[in-house]
Amino acid sequence: MTDTDVLIVGAGPTGLALAAALQARGVDALVVDRLAAGANTSRAAVVNARTLEVLEALGVSERLVEQGIPAPRFTIRDGHKTLIPVDFSTLPTRYPYSLMVPQCITEQVLLDRLGELGGKVIRPKTLTSVTQDAHGVAARFDDGEVIRARHVVGADGMHSVVREQAGIGFSGGQYGQSFALADVRLTGDVTDDEVILFWAATGLTVVAPLPGGTYRIVAPVDEAPEEPSVAFVQHLLDTRAFGPGRVMVTGVEWGSRFRVHHRVADSYRAGRVLLAGDAAHVHSPAGGQGMNLGIQDALALSAALATALATGRDGVLDEYSVTRRPLAQQVVTLTDRLTRLATLPAPVRPLRNLMIGLAGRVPAVQHQLAWRLSGLSNC
Repeated sequence: MTDTDVLIVGAGPTGLALAAALQARGVDALVVDRLAAGANTSRAAVVNARTLEVLEALGVSERLVEQGIPAPRFTIRDGHKTLIPVDFSTLPTRYPYSLMVPQCITEQVLLDRLGELGGKVIRPKTLTSVTQDAHGVAARFDDGEVIRARHVVGADGMHSVVREQAGIGFSGGQYGQSFALADVRLTGDVTDDEVILFWAATGLTVVAPLPGGTYRIVAPVDEAPEEPSVAFVQHLLDTRAFGPGRVMVTGVEWGSRFRVHHRVADSYRAGRVLLAGDAAHVHSPAGGQGMNLGIQDALALSAALATALATGRDGVLDEYSVTRRPLAQQVVTLTDRLTRLATLPAPVRPLRNLMIGLAGRVPAVQHQLAWRLSGLSNC
């Protein structure tokens, strides 16, 4: 039997950030993950200003900035017409931009820092059950090992075993459309310092730059292909984005399809079991909020756990749940509105774009959107 202060299930960005933050605070943290190796795809691709601010405490913000691409502009467009321009450069932060960096790099930077702080990840190891009493939590795994900890944190994603074992509900639903995702190489009329959300009459498409000269493409599609092809992505960009002949797709580096849920856990705490990241909240990728909210959960939870372990005041763990859950609900509301607007039936999309264009002329609307997308509204 292995003993630790905090057992973290899930070695994604949330779990790694939490473990590193706890180790930095002198709390012994052990991470277990069911995968044999970390993810090798880009998946989440943006680290926002607030996340970079909170990661300064771990000494990794500069490392991420060195490996990413700053994008100080975000625009919502209909073809060549800009509906809403968002300028992050005027925000009161040391990071006035969206940092475009693949999730695999973010995970590696956090894993390296965890190792420097004396922490480790054990994999592959699949959790099968969690039981708790007045003194701690016993986590049993598929290999028969039982790890005992004073607290267990579920950072194990939307299908969290920790959440299910704790009996915590996960309220919400699922969007009808599937989403296509692809990292591609482009030539033509495209820049590397701007994230663009195209709201065309034929549907939505996101185009965002990534390091190494690739671009992230995301688009809701009734039935997205499992592996998007060059021809499929080219059709999206021709009909929904830049228009025919303006941008050429020269290769697909990686692609997938997924369906989007919008859910928030009924509580982030059940006794000695806590939740963070996608185990606590999932939502549309609109605005790039998911991974960022999870990392911010992790830093907040590390402070609460360190205080609870040092003082015996478990009430701070309730404060974590009470404070972080409303922020997730706000993000779900924002991303749900963006997604539902983006996936309106084709006949009403021109009217939608007209109304969005009128609203986008108001400086207060532009500033508020910049504040929300940067994560600074979560301070």
